[in-house]
Amino acid sequence: MKKAVYPGTFDPVTYGHLDVIKRGSKIFDELIVAIGHNPFKKTVFTVEERMDMLSKNTSEIQNTRIDCFEGMLTDYMKEMQTNIILRGIRTVSDFEYEFQRALTNRVLKTDIETVFIMTSQEYSFLNSSLIKEIVSLGGDISKFVPSDVEKLLRRNLQNPQTLQT
Repeated sequence: MKKAVYPGTFDPVTYGHLDVIKRGSKIFDELIVAIGHNPFKKTVFTVEERMDMLSKNTSEIQNTRIDCFEGMLTDYMKEMQTNIILRGIRTVSDFEYEFQRALTNRVLKTDIETVFIMTSQEYSFLNSSLIKEIVSLGGDISKFVPSDVEKLLRRNLQNPQTLQT
């Protein structure tokens, strides 16, 4: 059985993330979408809110599981008993960044393999920071995120005290 982990912050989950999840679920027998908790990073949503958003928006994908982790990804991979990381690539700069991470992960744990999926063209420009900026300026993000995510983003970004640490 081939099992992979798709790690990320997912703050918020976008159609680009969902594209990678759907396509990755066709490649692997089990795909664990793992929300990394970084206490040094400010997020709009709690880990629990992000898990809920991902669960709702991937419920139709049978072989996908939502989870979260703290600490090193390589340690989490060992705990999940897999050595395959799935990553989405949008641009050349993504590739450079992800290539460095893949090599670093392999040094930390020599049997780690990273599989890259090119995002679909319609999502190649999307990133969570851009979406948050558009929402904070009152723009329409309905083409970038599911409606439940848009509603929560608008609620949280209209009240900046809700930012998580």
